[in-house]
Amino acid sequence: MVDWDERFRTGSYPQEPDPSPVLRHYLADIPSGRALDVATGTGRNAVFLAEAGYTVDAIDQSLEGLRITRERAAERGVANRLNPIQADVPTYTFPTAAYDLITISFYRAVDRLPDVVDALAAGGYLFVEHHLRSTEPTPSGPSTDRYRFAANELLHACLDLTILYYDESTEERPEDERRASARLLARRSTGTSQSYPSRWDR
Repeated sequence: MVDWDERFRTGSYPQEPDPSPVLRHYLADIPSGRALDVATGTGRNAVFLAEAGYTVDAIDQSLEGLRITRERAAERGVANRLNPIQADVPTYTFPTAAYDLITISFYRAVDRLPDVVDALAAGGYLFVEHHLRSTEPTPSGPSTDRYRFAANELLHACLDLTILYYDESTEERPEDERRASARLLARRSTGTSQSYPSRWDR
């Protein structure tokens, strides 16, 4: 069992991680409003969204992670737009149709995705990124495949949404820490005709 309070306290997990470039790129296409960051950690998405004008609920079981998130929000002058919630994601009761945007980064929440989707308002957006299983060594992320997505698992779990962006790729990171990740942006919408954001080329 990972002691996340200890990892956050000692700095063995980044205390100021950057949000995904995909989320940064498409945020201008997503209406502002109320956002939820699931398993916020040290506020990777929560602080970024608060700075962008969202009112953000940030959920995590780690009190230390939430403390760091609050401090980062205060340093950036957006603490009034951040609501930390200490809770265990597997058992948390998500509100219904409450959020314009929900983000999940590097937490395997596939078992809770139906409840997460129900928490989206009509037309609301979901952004997910997480580690993938890979035939190549990928020391960045979970030590076993149990907590990684299989190929296309995230995509298949979200096919009841309008998929706006999806990719699976490998990136080289500092100190040779290769990371294999999946990234998805989707919208809770219906109808045979949809609007789509412009293409993103890395």
